[in-house]
Amino acid sequence: MANTIKAQQDILEKLNIYALNPMQLEALDVIKNTTNTILLSPTGTGKTLAFLLPLLDFLDPECEDVQAVIIVPSRELAIQIESVIREMGSGYKANAIYGGRAISKDKIELKHTPAILIGTPGRLADHLEQARFTTKHIKTLVIDEFDISVEVGAGGEMKSIMSYLPHISRRILTSATEGTAIPSYLKMANATTLNWLKDKGSTKLTVKTVLSPSKNKHNTIVDLLNHLGNDPGIIFCNQKERIIDLSRFLDKKGIAHTCFYAGMEQKDRERALIKLRNRSVSILIASDLASRGIDIPEMKYIIHYEIPSALQEYTHRNGRTARVDSKGTAYVIKGDQEVFPEFIGKPKVQMLSKGGGNRKPEFWTTLFISGGRKDKISKGDIAGLFFKQGAIQKDQLGVIELKQDCAFVAVPVSIADALVLKLNNVRLKKKKVRVTII
Repeated sequence: MANTIKAQQDILEKLNIYALNPMQLEALDVIKNTTNTILLSPTGTGKTLAFLLPLLDFLDPECEDVQAVIIVPSRELAIQIESVIREMGSGYKANAIYGGRAISKDKIELKHTPAILIGTPGRLADHLEQARFTTKHIKTLVIDEFDISVEVGAGGEMKSIMSYLPHISRRILTSATEGTAIPSYLKMANATTLNWLKDKGSTKLTVKTVLSPSKNKHNTIVDLLNHLGNDPGIIFCNQKERIIDLSRFLDKKGIAHTCFYAGMEQKDRERALIKLRNRSVSILIASDLASRGIDIPEMKYIIHYEIPSALQEYTHRNGRTARVDSKGTAYVIKGDQEVFPEFIGKPKVQMLSKGGGNRKPEFWTTLFISGGRKDKISKGDIAGLFFKQGAIQKDQLGVIELKQDCAFVAVPVSIADALVLKLNNVRLKKKKVRVTII
């Protein structure tokens, strides 16, 4: 079940974290000493690490069954938490199971039983109903972003899951929203609540209005993006049709971007986030699916192309910038004669100049490599391939993301084609790999 179990300080050093923030320190103490905990903290404050560190202390390295279950509302969050646990190098195996991929892949991974199982409600309920792993040693339950998780599993999956987990003795619920009713079947009576949402006076968020001379805001968005330059940001829309329409328009204007919404294939959603993380693109056009629960870097700004219907969605979108101690700006685009809901208030107007701006072509692009962890390939192996056979300099190798069956590498756009010619169909470890631009 576990290899060499690492101490907390070793884990933090591996993650290049040298001090936990106050929220994490309090959560660590309370979760270790409390049966039921509710952790409320804004997006981007480190809730994942706040519950994973104490969770590891509850695991038995001699046990060969699943010991902890983490329920999440989205595939992206399941993958993200699985990745964090692997990066921690704790010695405990973790696997993510979620809809949108072949269930046969889950079955293969579950044959080598993980200590920690991360899953979306529907897929987790399915595996429990089919008794694909034993539950008698599952003592710890985490429901991350529980307000959304309960909503996602409202069709009965969440209640069904709880009926299959009778031995739970410790529950941890997290959210970036307060006021959500907690169903009685979660058995959270007398829970200790840590509310870090109350410290709102320290926010460094600035909200500004950008006026569009017409109902169609496309040209105004282009002027704003040119004004902002290449800083990373998210444009939020309410419907996928609007995302697709705006994406086509930005393509015509030569503005690099990627998209993220529920109707996309899982593979395309994952690649969109990879390209945003490694700065192959600096703009993500997204639905509210991107407002929380996904692993993306600090955004300098977000843009409300369309205003959401409720304050809660508006708040979560804004939470993608001005995170922790950073500054950020939320821009609301106001179409001609458009009336904003009261919760928007009256933000200061941002004036834009026509035709000018600081936007430049993106420096990085992303290469796909058809080999990953299952082929015994490491990030060091990939770096060695690019330095030796690719003959690139250290500053020409960007972010490497290593997956189970593939990898993604950021390289300068200027040398991408040449690298594909050099490296496609070469051997990496014992595997001949394909290298292509995505």
